[in-house]
Amino acid sequence: MPAYALPGPVASNGSRPDGHTPIGVMGDHLHRAGEWMLSFRSMRMDMDGNRDGTSRVSSAEVVSPSGFSFMVSPTEMTMDMHMLGGMYAVSDDLTLMLMVPWLDLEMDHVTRMGGRFTTESSGFGDVGVSALVRALEADDTSVHLNLGFTAPTGSIDERDETLASAPAEVVLPYPMQLGSGTWDLRPGMTATRWFDDWSVGGQAIATLRLGRNSRDYSLGDRIDVTAWAAYRATERLSFSARLAFGRIGNVDGADDSLHPAVVPTADPSLRAGSRLDALVGVNAALGGGNRLAVEFGRPVLQDLDGPQLETDWLATVGWQLSL
Repeated sequence: MPAYALPGPVASNGSRPDGHTPIGVMGDHLHRAGEWMLSFRSMRMDMDGNRDGTSRVSSAEVVSPSGFSFMVSPTEMTMDMHMLGGMYAVSDDLTLMLMVPWLDLEMDHVTRMGGRFTTESSGFGDVGVSALVRALEADDTSVHLNLGFTAPTGSIDERDETLASAPAEVVLPYPMQLGSGTWDLRPGMTATRWFDDWSVGGQAIATLRLGRNSRDYSLGDRIDVTAWAAYRATERLSFSARLAFGRIGNVDGADDSLHPAVVPTADPSLRAGSRLDALVGVNAALGGGNRLAVEFGRPVLQDLDGPQLETDWLATVGWQLSL
């Protein structure tokens, strides 16, 4: 058996570079009893311009009295998320996972009168806890359940100045808040199959909001489904291609401190949408349990309840250390 083959029927922490999935997929593998893994991911999403359904709309249309008639239009947003993760295998069939995110959010706006301003927020997001439970381990195939939840540790009271409020700060709209404010269940399933030089897999994860938060709303439930294929080019390097589909619903309820007629990001009925991303990535197994990986992608389809900012591109860079 080559040194880079997976030991036993399946061991996703083996030294094959595609022993782990593309870095943008989380909760993708189990460990052997007593093993640990530390990880750090840095993710960026860039949004530029607005969309209604599958069609782009200009900021002038968003604020025009003969268009959507808002007073303010968002023009661009960047989201940076830095995720510290830890995994511990209680047994060969049960791995526990903890994910702690830090977010930096920035959104640019233009008013009907042509004024421009930027709002920002940053801080810890909602901490995620998961149990990965093995459902199948046979030959070179692994299937496990993702049984997780997120705790409402991210702020839903982020404030900043706007042109109309300065110098006072006001509560920011839904996309600029750091958490959901609710306990959220995250059930799902992940499957991976390895071949001599290839591996393929898929994952489906739902996010289900439990009740409303302290501001009397809950973010929309969402479903995320992804499938990937990876090619092992060398003993230490693999390349991947992935499709990722996400669908989120509208906000249930509303934050009474927001004014939905002013800006579309404050309208709870304009938060739903679907997006299909195409991504490519590289995994490098460096030895000693160290891995480096990068993934970059762009949407190939967006259908948004708009006007709503559309996504232009997203990227993830990550490091993993198995102990």
